[in-house]
This record gives sequence, C-alpha cells and structure tokens, in this order.
Amino acid sequence: MPGPKMLDPSSSPRAMLGAELRHKREAAGLSQEELGALVFTSGSFIGQLESGTRRMLPDFARRFDEILGTDGYFLRNCEAANKSRYPDHFAEAAEAEAVAQTIREYAPLLIPGLLQTEAYARSVCREYEPTAPDELIEERVAGRLERARILSDPTTPLFWGILDEAVLRRAVGGRAVMGEALRHIAVLTRSHRIIVQVLPFSAGGHPALGGGLKLMAFPDAPPLAYLEGLGTGQLLDDPAQVERYTMAYDLVGAAALSPKLSLAMIESAAKDYTDEE
Repeated sequence: MPGPKMLDPSSSPRAMLGAELRHKREAAGLSQEELGALVFTSGSFIGQLESGTRRMLPDFARRFDEILGTDGYFLRNCEAANKSRYPDHFAEAAEAEAVAQTIREYAPLLIPGLLQTEAYARSVCREYEPTAPDELIEERVAGRLERARILSDPTTPLFWGILDEAVLRRAVGGRAVMGEALRHIAVLTRSHRIIVQVLPFSAGGHPALGGGLKLMAFPDAPPLAYLEGLGTGQLLDDPAQVERYTMAYDLVGAAALSPKLSLAMIESAAKDYTDEE
C-alpha cells in the first residue's frame, strides 16, 4: 500500500487541518486506526481527514483537541476549513472531487457538472432555484465552472461518464444552449480528455435507476461513492457500500453504447439541435 501523500498545508484550510492532524497523531504515537477508535470512527476516515478528502466536523475537532492536547486548535480552525461556495448537500463531495485521481459518474437526467457549459449551468441553476436573486445564481454558476477547471489538467483526474439518453434529449436552456453543451462534450471526448458512454433507452432497466451516482478514487485514501437526489446528497465510504455501487456502475457501463457509438450519438443530437434552431 502506498504511503500517505504529503499535503501542502498552504494549499487550503482543509489541507492545513489535515496536515496538522497527521503531525499531532504521529507525535502522540497513534496509528490512524487507534485514533479512529478513540473517536468512534474508522481508521480510513482518519486517513481521509488527513488527506483532505473529508471535512472535519466540530464534534470530531473537539475530541481531537481533547485527545491530542491541542488546546482548541482543531475546533477553532474547522469552521474556516469547512467554508464552501457549494450547497451544503454537495460541498463535501465537490471538495473530494477536486483531489480525486479517478471520477466515474452516471448521470440520469443532466449533463454532469464537470462537463457543463456556462449557459447550460446557468439554466440548470435558475430552474432549480426559480426565485433566487441573480447574484446567487451567478455565484452558483461560478462555483460550477470553477469545479470544471480540474479538467484543464491534461491527464488527471480520469473522468469516465455514462449519460442516460434522457440527458441528450431534454433541451435544458433551449436548443441553442443544448447544442453548444453537447458539442462541448464531443470536443472533450475527441481530444481524449474524457471517456463518455451513452446508455440508450433501448437498454431498458438497470441497477442505477434510483438516481445519479459518482465514484471517486484517490491515490492516498479509500474510494468514495456519492449518491445524489433532488436537493440531497450522500457521501459514502463504507467499503461494502462502495463496492455495491461500483458494481452497479460497471453493469450500467456494460449496457451502454461503446465510446465510439456514444460520441456519434452525442454529435448527432448536437447537430439536430443546431439545425432545428
């Protein structure tokens, strides 16, 4: 098993907190499993806190201060580390996504956030919050575009998406917006930056009918699964649950079109939107 990744404490408040937790734990002569047992959690969760993939909640921070004798350091700093521009139900998943090595996502209804254009993202945010002030919508859009910048790296993370055919057929924002959004996915695919498959309606039922699914793998922490619903989200790290959802994703991928045929369908749909517009 690879050793723990060395964090740059200056890169973010969460990285700072994780680096300090690792330093204090090791100084106390405790393993991750031993510290986890003292706060009634798993050693893998301690590792995720130290690697910056999970957020430290106040109850944990308080216990760390008591056990490690840090005079309130973790409790004082966890508030700053937990500030986020994302909605509460998605904040932790978005922050884990930013440090993931591999992201695999099944999208049943909407283009995944990492692949959205500005116009598409604005339409989604406005439809989701129809009475919100424009300033809040623009903040949401800016956060989504900021997330997408992780794909500006030529290789990391590996993104593998499976789009339900409904994603292609629902004209979010109108035909012009939808055509642009699908062309953007095609460009990312043709440049070999992402892998995308389409699950056609003809595939029938499948194991992920219940909603969206995102799987994230990390070089220095256990994998995570994120389940998303309407205004809700659940981040899971239990190995049995992650394994279950990994199998569900694999089965959906097996039923989907090949990447080559999927690209052809995406480009055909984009052309249809453009021609009709």
